Amino acid sequence: MEAEHVNDRGTGRAAGEEPLAAVGDVIDRVTGAALARLTGGLSPASIGAAFLDWAVHLAISPGRQLQLAADADRQTLRFLDYACSVAVAAAPVTPAIDPLPQDRRFTDADWQAWPFNLIEQAFLLGQQWCDQSGRAVGGVTPRHEEMVRFTLRQWLDVMAPSNFIATNPVVQQRIAATGGQCLVDGAANFVDDLRRAWSGDRPAGADAYRPGIEVAVTPGEVVYRNHLIELIQYRPTTAAVRPEPVLIVPAWIMKYYILDLSPANSLVRWLVGQGFTVFMVSWRNPGREDRDIHFDDYRRLGVMKALDAVTAITGHPAVHAAGYCLGGTLLAITAATMARDGDARLASMTLFAAQTEFSEPGELGLFIDAAQVHFLENMMWAQGYLDSRQMGGAFQMLRSNDLLWSRVIHGYLMGEAEPMNDLMAWNADGTRLPQAMHSEYLRRLFLDDDLAEGRYQVDGRTIALNDIRVPIFAVGTEWDHVAPWRSVFKIHLLTDTEVTFLLASGGHNAGIVSEPGHPGRHFRVMTHPATRGHLDPEGWQAVARGQEGSWWPTWAAWLDERSAQPGPPPSIGKPEAGYGPIEPAPGQYVLSR
Repeated sequence: MEAEHVNDRGTGRAAGEEPLAAVGDVIDRVTGAALARLTGGLSPASIGAAFLDWAVHLAISPGRQLQLAADADRQTLRFLDYACSVAVAAAPVTPAIDPLPQDRRFTDADWQAWPFNLIEQAFLLGQQWCDQSGRAVGGVTPRHEEMVRFTLRQWLDVMAPSNFIATNPVVQQRIAATGGQCLVDGAANFVDDLRRAWSGDRPAGADAYRPGIEVAVTPGEVVYRNHLIELIQYRPTTAAVRPEPVLIVPAWIMKYYILDLSPANSLVRWLVGQGFTVFMVSWRNPGREDRDIHFDDYRRLGVMKALDAVTAITGHPAVHAAGYCLGGTLLAITAATMARDGDARLASMTLFAAQTEFSEPGELGLFIDAAQVHFLENMMWAQGYLDSRQMGGAFQMLRSNDLLWSRVIHGYLMGEAEPMNDLMAWNADGTRLPQAMHSEYLRRLFLDDDLAEGRYQVDGRTIALNDIRVPIFAVGTEWDHVAPWRSVFKIHLLTDTEVTFLLASGGHNAGIVSEPGHPGRHFRVMTHPATRGHLDPEGWQAVARGQEGSWWPTWAAWLDERSAQPGPPPSIGKPEAGYGPIEPAPGQYVLSR
C-alpha cells in the first residue's frame, strides 16, 4: 500500500498512475504540437492571459474608461478640424498627426492628396488611440501590457490603408501606369513564393549567393571536425601576423558566413588583411537525430574543442575570442567557466550583439514565458528541433511593416520583385536548434536568468561572470530587435573587468556587417575601467565619443593594443597534433539545409 504513495521522480505523480500519466502526457504533447503548427508557434494561452488581465482591470477602472472616452473625443475633433481645413484651404494643411519616424508607409506625396490624406490621418489617429488604450490600466502587469499593445499593433498593421488597393494611392498609380500588368506580375510573385515555401526552396534570387562560390569565399581550410563543429583556419594575406589568433564563435541559430559574406563586406577577409590569424567555428545543422544535444555540448564540443585546436596549431597560449549573438552568450559562459577552473587561454573577449542578462530582452521577450516555452517544447518534441522558419515568424512580427507588409505591397500589389542581396540570401539559409538545447536555453537563461543571477551551473558547479578578468569589447546596435543594446550594455554590471562598449548604427545583422566605406555608418565608443563607478546606458550615451564610418577599425586597433609584436604566420593546421587540413573552406556543415 505504501508503494502507491511513492511519487515518480520529477513528475509528482504516484507510481500507480504511471501508465495513464504517460498516455496523457503523449496526448497533451501531440495536441500542443498540432496547435503550435496552426498558430505559428504562438501560445494562445499567453495572449489570452494578457488580454484577460487587461480587460478585467479595464472593466473595473471607470476612471481610465472615462479618460479613454475623452481621448477618443479629442482625436475625433482633431480629425474633423483637419478635414474641415483641408476642405477650405488652398495650400497644404499641417497634419493632425505625423507618422512615427520609423513608419515609412505614408511617405509618398500621393498620400497628401484628397481623400487619401483623410484616410491616412484617420488611421494614424486611431492607431495612436488604440496604443493608448493598452497603456496605464491599473493592475495590469507590465509584461501583459506590452503583449496587449504588441498584439493590437499587429492587427492595426494588418488593417493599414497602405495594404489595400482601394485605399493606397501609390498602388493605384502603379496599376494605372502598367494597365493592370503589375497585378498579374504580383500574382505570379505570390504563387512563386507560395510554391517555394511549400517545397522548402530558397527565395527567388538566393541561389545567386552560394556558400563557397559567391559568398563565404575567404581562402582557408577546415582543420578540425567533430559531430558539432568544423573549425576553419583562414590563410594569411600579410607577411607578419599577431601571435594571438582570433577565434570567432557565431550563433548556431544562423550560419557562420554572416561574417564572411561577399568579399567586399566580409569581416573575416578584412580581419585577415589586418594581419590577424583568424579561426571560425562552423556549426553543424542538427536534425531529428540530434534532439538530445544539450546546451553544454555546444560549450564542450564547440568552444573548448576549438580552443584546444587553435592553441595547438598556433603554438600561442592566449587567444582573442569573439562571439556573435547566441555564440557570444555561449562564449561568456565558457569564459566564466574557464576563469573558475583556472584556464587562462583567453587574451580578450569580444561580444557582438550578445546578451548575458535576460530580464529586459526587448519585444522578443514577449514570445518567451512559461506558457510559450511549454508550447514550443511540445512542437520540438514532435519533430526533434525548432526550424528556422518557425523562429522566423517571431522575428517577422517584430518588424512586420518592413519584413512582411512591405513585401505584400511591393511584391504582390505593385508587382515589383524585391532584389536579392547577399545578406538577404544568408538570412534565408536557415538552421535548426536541437530540442534539448533550445529548451535549456529558454528556461535557464531567458525565463530564469540563471547566468546573471548566479545560479548557472557547469559540470555541477556554479559559474559567475564577475570571475572574468580579461578585457571585454562589447558591441550593441541601435535598432536591434533581437539583443537590444541596453540589454547588451548590462555586461558592465555583471563583470569586474575593463569593458569597452561600442554602440553601432544599424540592426542586429546590418549593424555588425558594417565594412569600411559603407555609407551612413556611425558609432559611439567608450572604455570603462574596472575601477570606475557605474554609468547607466543613457549616461553612457551622453558622454561616449561619436564617430562616423565603420567600427571595424576601432575593434582591430583594440585587439592590436592587446597583442604582442607581429611575427611569421603559423602553418595551416598541424598534422602532427591531429589537426591536419581536411578540406577547403567553407567545409561541409555550412552547406547542410
